[in-house]
Amino acid sequence: MKPTRRFVLFLEKLFPYRFIAAKMTRFPLLKQITNQMLFKQTNLTVLPKDSVVEITLNKAIKPPENIVLPSVVVEHFIRKTTYRFIMKFCICREANHCKNHPIEYGCLFLGEAARGISREFGREATIEEALDYVQKCRKEGLIHLIGRDKIDETWLGVGSDGRLLTICNCCSCCCLWKILADVDPQIRSKVKRMPGVEVMVTEKCIGCGTCIEHCFVKAIELQDGQAVVTEECKGCGRCVDSCPQKAIRMTFSDDQFIQKTIERIESSVDVE
Repeated sequence: MKPTRRFVLFLEKLFPYRFIAAKMTRFPLLKQITNQMLFKQTNLTVLPKDSVVEITLNKAIKPPENIVLPSVVVEHFIRKTTYRFIMKFCICREANHCKNHPIEYGCLFLGEAARGISREFGREATIEEALDYVQKCRKEGLIHLIGRDKIDETWLGVGSDGRLLTICNCCSCCCLWKILADVDPQIRSKVKRMPGVEVMVTEKCIGCGTCIEHCFVKAIELQDGQAVVTEECKGCGRCVDSCPQKAIRMTFSDDQFIQKTIERIESSVDVE
């Protein structure tokens, strides 16, 4: 039985309790059940904003000087896929009554399984429409999470055979994945940063704490009056963008970061 809009409204009623549910995964039995039901095949990668990236190989090169940017990963799969479906609402922002970003910028789903999504939730898109859509999302300041998401397979009722690719367009205020700060580490590891991403705080830091406010996974701490990025960082780049002192840098030390990200995604999702 396919989910209806009424079912979505029911899920949204549960949304405020997501952090409590996340903390409950610290109990072994509940972790096992939750992982099996909602996270077992999840394999998501956070793509940083194009505007904050530096490529550090033989030398530092800043955009837009003919370098390949993270958004290319999204464009690669949009062009490759057999089917594209644009959601007409973001379930997270709608549930949270978001005032900062458009609620109508929902997920983009790719692959044969997306054909099974109810037309009540959105519409089929051409390659050009999908490319234009994700560009609008990026201009709005939203961050892409891309890969296989067991939660989406489950609530959309499209099967669990790895033929649905999720592209979330996430804000820092409402994103479901803010639960990563509270969820069990094994589940947390299913959402990854891009290969080779390094986020560094420089000597310009004055310890104002602005970056902490913008980190959706609570991966930044203040130590002795300086911001410190922990290993829990998912490399979204919001801290780089928001720092008033321009004291945080994001670099890619691996020149294969695009190809490795594509291979990681393709290892768990088939969109052809």
